[in-house]
Amino acid sequence: EMLPMEDNIEGELAASNERDFRRLYSCLLVLSEEQLHVWLQLRENGVSVQSLVAVLSFFVLTGNAKAANVQQRVGSLHAASLYLLLLGIPGSIANKVFHEVLLNTCMSASTHCWPQDLGKKRKKGNLKSSQAEGKRSKPHRKETQEMEVDEEEEEEEELNFSSQDLNRIRDALVLLLQSLLRLLQTFSLKDKPQIACSCPLVIIKILANFFNLMAMLFLYRDINELRSIPEMAFYGLQLICSAKHGDQNEVFLRLSIICLLCLFIFVQGRPTLLVPGHAVLATRDQAIHFVCHIVNELKEVALPLLKVLLQHICFQIVEKFEFRNHGAQAVGMLTSEMPSTDYAHFIKWLSSFSRHSKMVSRLFSVDVVMVLLGQPERRPEECGDPGLACYLSHQFLIQNLLFARRNDHSPTVQSHVLACLGQCLELSATSVMVRWYIPSRGLSSHDGPSSSTSSSVPHCLRHSLSTSSVGAFSLMYSWNLDVSSWTVALTLTSPRENIALLIRRVQDSKSTVRKSALQALVGLLKHGVIPMSLTNLSLLSERCRDPAVSVKKKALQCVGEMLNAKPECCLVQKAWLQGVVPAVVDSESSVQEKALEALDHVLLRQIQAYSACHHLATSQRLTWKLLNLLSDECQNLSQYISKAVTIWIKQNKFTVTFITNLISHTEADHSAGAWMLLSKVVAASVKIPYGKLMDAWDNMVSSKDVSVTTCCHIMCVIGEISAYLNEETKDRIVDDLMRWLKSFSMSLELISAAIDTLQQLGRSDDVKETQAFMNLHCGELVSISEDYLSGIILNENGTQNMNEELMVKHLHTVGVASLNCPGRVSKRTVLLVESIITAHSDKFLDCQDELPASLPVSQFKANSLPTKVRAHGVITLGKLCLQREELVQKYLPVFARELELGTEVAVRNNIVVIMCDLCVRYTSRVDHYIPNISACLRDDEPVIREQTFIMLTNLLQEEFVKWKGSLFFCFMVVLVDPIPGIASLCEYCLVHILLKKSPEMFSQHFIECIYHFNSYSGHNSYNKFPQTEREKVRFSLKGPQHREKRFRIYRFLLQHFTDAQRFNITNKINQSVLACFANEELPLDADGEGILAETFNILTLKEMKLQVISHPPGTAAGEEQEEANMTTMAKAVLQAAQNKVVSQVRKKTFIENTVPLIISLKHLLEQKQSTVLKDLTAYLQATMQDYRHEVKEFFAGDEQLAAEVEFVLKEAEKERELENRMDNCSLNEDAKMLTAQVGMYYLKS
Repeated sequence: EMLPMEDNIEGELAASNERDFRRLYSCLLVLSEEQLHVWLQLRENGVSVQSLVAVLSFFVLTGNAKAANVQQRVGSLHAASLYLLLLGIPGSIANKVFHEVLLNTCMSASTHCWPQDLGKKRKKGNLKSSQAEGKRSKPHRKETQEMEVDEEEEEEEELNFSSQDLNRIRDALVLLLQSLLRLLQTFSLKDKPQIACSCPLVIIKILANFFNLMAMLFLYRDINELRSIPEMAFYGLQLICSAKHGDQNEVFLRLSIICLLCLFIFVQGRPTLLVPGHAVLATRDQAIHFVCHIVNELKEVALPLLKVLLQHICFQIVEKFEFRNHGAQAVGMLTSEMPSTDYAHFIKWLSSFSRHSKMVSRLFSVDVVMVLLGQPERRPEECGDPGLACYLSHQFLIQNLLFARRNDHSPTVQSHVLACLGQCLELSATSVMVRWYIPSRGLSSHDGPSSSTSSSVPHCLRHSLSTSSVGAFSLMYSWNLDVSSWTVALTLTSPRENIALLIRRVQDSKSTVRKSALQALVGLLKHGVIPMSLTNLSLLSERCRDPAVSVKKKALQCVGEMLNAKPECCLVQKAWLQGVVPAVVDSESSVQEKALEALDHVLLRQIQAYSACHHLATSQRLTWKLLNLLSDECQNLSQYISKAVTIWIKQNKFTVTFITNLISHTEADHSAGAWMLLSKVVAASVKIPYGKLMDAWDNMVSSKDVSVTTCCHIMCVIGEISAYLNEETKDRIVDDLMRWLKSFSMSLELISAAIDTLQQLGRSDDVKETQAFMNLHCGELVSISEDYLSGIILNENGTQNMNEELMVKHLHTVGVASLNCPGRVSKRTVLLVESIITAHSDKFLDCQDELPASLPVSQFKANSLPTKVRAHGVITLGKLCLQREELVQKYLPVFARELELGTEVAVRNNIVVIMCDLCVRYTSRVDHYIPNISACLRDDEPVIREQTFIMLTNLLQEEFVKWKGSLFFCFMVVLVDPIPGIASLCEYCLVHILLKKSPEMFSQHFIECIYHFNSYSGHNSYNKFPQTEREKVRFSLKGPQHREKRFRIYRFLLQHFTDAQRFNITNKINQSVLACFANEELPLDADGEGILAETFNILTLKEMKLQVISHPPGTAAGEEQEEANMTTMAKAVLQAAQNKVVSQVRKKTFIENTVPLIISLKHLLEQKQSTVLKDLTAYLQATMQDYRHEVKEFFAGDEQLAAEVEFVLKEAEKERELENRMDNCSLNEDAKMLTAQVGMYYLKS
């Protein structure tokens, strides 16, 4: 306890300045160094040691106050330095200088006197002072002592230290540290455990205050050579580890834990997470180097404690990427100091740690593995224990710690593992190995590639991947990048399973997993570990249309990486186009921008003026290969390129120079791609060399070597520039086109392009003139084709000598030309085209009673025209219908009947397209025939099912068709289509296109799905829409053979319910299904029992449970919640409160609404002796799992039922316990067997 001092004495002491302290310190230091009798000198000069200690304690305690000024703080530090110097002089104990509390106070003066939070002091002080003024205006009810403390704090907040003040305090702090180091050199702390514990902590706090000052990596023993505070601090920690201050094990352990704080947290009163900036990382490195230095000095003594430190780091890591990353680096640096045997022990422990229940622990184990893989691989002979030799290999790290986590139940861990596997292929450090499980046959564990293997992936590896043979075991190749040597390690994992697993991860439900799987797939493809096949590359391009924006961006990045790595590979080029080009119309603007940037970089920027004398650069060759693909094999992407060009035109990317450069390539070998791009961009500029374009036109007319696609593009270019051509040139081009068209020697694509060009050439400001031009030229074409068709159709023997290709060209010409001159299409032309699609009369005569009234039977006469001609006739007739509404009314029944009774796939496919196109223009007329179109969703031909689904989806998206009648249930049946591609397309369109337009669509139709798919029509409200017997049979999923399909649909719908919809649908099921049977409104016959049993099974599904209760937000299924910051904790508390409220409401609703129905149904089913009782019991068992201790409360009205439910729950609990025991036994046995096999292999090696 500090007693008050007389005022005159206190004043004299306060008048002491810094020079007095330094002078006294210098004198005592000289006396102690010269080993003179200091205590004798003091007594001879009349100085009382006890009084001197008391005076020094006064200064120390005064400067430790929060409100102390600069002079008091400097004095406190100097007084503490003097006391430590006195204590280090021999004889201090005898002269009663030592005082444990005072020593602690002097050491802690270093942290008390140094100002804290210097950067925030002024702003914080202003805020505090304003708050304090507000407090003074109110009456205080605090005690006097508390008020004094508050006033001191306020005064301290108002203190501002200048840079000169801080330098004075720092110089005094240096003197204190020097005194502490001298004390540790001479004064033993062996019998003073409290001081030995507090001294390292004080030094660590000093390091925390000066973590921005770099320390030297070498630790000096001469105190006078130390220049910086961190150097002194680390030297002090080194001194504490000496045997003089106690048991080295205990001291090192204490130091290691404190260094752990230095690694991850900032100690100032309480732990606070640091942002790992440059200064913090420097402090971490210093602390690690210090521990490594101590380990090297203490040798065997420190190794067991070093393992404890490593385990502490692993367990104390926090779930933040930066901390995990730097923590793993710290573990790697510390393990590099361990001998191989101790290192193997740690890896063995890490293997167990990688299976920890906490997700962050499993994540951190993967991070540590990645760091260890970057270190040189240790040799088995370096390990003293042969049983631990297997843990030294990088193969063990990848196989048992990294790859083993590929099936982790946490999506976060799965994602991280896949990302790390991808990184393994990109690392180039020593002993980092490229490895993957590959199939092989005929190779033993002693066989492998020769040492002369090149730096690329060996041919035997690529060849083995292409073979389909897989032996009993597979081989895993590992490649040391420095010595280019291949080793072979035995693994029990099938390579096909690994590839299949990767494909599943690419299609995983979690976006983070899909992103990491994509990166891993790219690494394997780039290094040739898996074949560069169209199937594997399509996984990348398909993910560019992923529902998640982040995955789409990652996929775009991945296909870009593949193109950079393999620019000459045609398959990679196609995959890049298939992935990037469609993304320009993505709904997310950021994805659009990324795709446009990639196209701009690869396509536009590489187009330079062409010169036959210079070779194209690699990037330019790639550009023209891609453009040629777009003009040939990837023509289906042309519409997306047009969209991109439209955006680029607005950005003024197509200058005159660019278009001139592009035109220069039209004479090169890659002219096809140049014409394709020119046809898109030529309209963006006026000043272009038209002469070269006309020369190309003349060459096309006179030559027969130009491809059809290039001709179409040239025609498109001529059409775009037609407004800038003179009349003479236009007339010449029109003559060329008409001569070409009337010869009917062109392909169908060229006919369409020629007529479009003709329309552009005839365009003028006067609409009548334009129409007259088209009537003249297109009307002439229609007349020529009409004459040809009549000669074939009206002649009895005309079809015998018919040229099928020529017939198709005339039909196509009639259809395309009629769109430009509807007034020149006569009734005779319509009847000629109509007669082409008439089906065989015998089929229609058998079903005359079912024909619609608007469809005369006389219309159908037998013809022997080929299917191809009839299919084109349908398209032509559809184009004629687009011009006249009366034709739509007449021929819609014809199309509908052909859909039902026709056998030709091409004809029926074209009819679906035509009817959907007519629906856009004549919506009300076609609406009556939507059931006929939707019936094709169950067609026998997959191409018709897919075409119908796509067309109907487009109509629903644009709202030309509504969800009426059985359309929704027809779409649901597509979910269980036998072709996986069609089912996947249906799922995508329903979830990501249609459900966004109608969020309540699934919940509104769910109950009716139960009745409809079981073909139950006994209910008064459900399943009452009109439907023909043929449709009922075709779309029925009734019966046990279709049960799996029905429940696949139910699960799909429930997965996309919101919790509110799940809650409401449960109540609706009670009212619309259970109540109907409980009240005997619906008979409990065979069909009724099927509906009731299915309803109970649906209620048992896990998808029916509220997600807010079963899977709290922020965690995945089965994934534990991790420790988080205060914000996350607050959210968790709020969410827990919400969950509790929801659970109570759900419980109340279940008791009030469901339990009475269940009791009534149980009695009814017992009376009927129905087999549905077992489904009811299963439902109760699944539902009451959450309320197993409240069964009697729930079923208070039926004690027998309560007893039965309790019995069922107990039996289920016993079964689960038994299954868990069996699983644990089998897992333990498998683990032992695998460990033994791996150990035997490494012993043999």
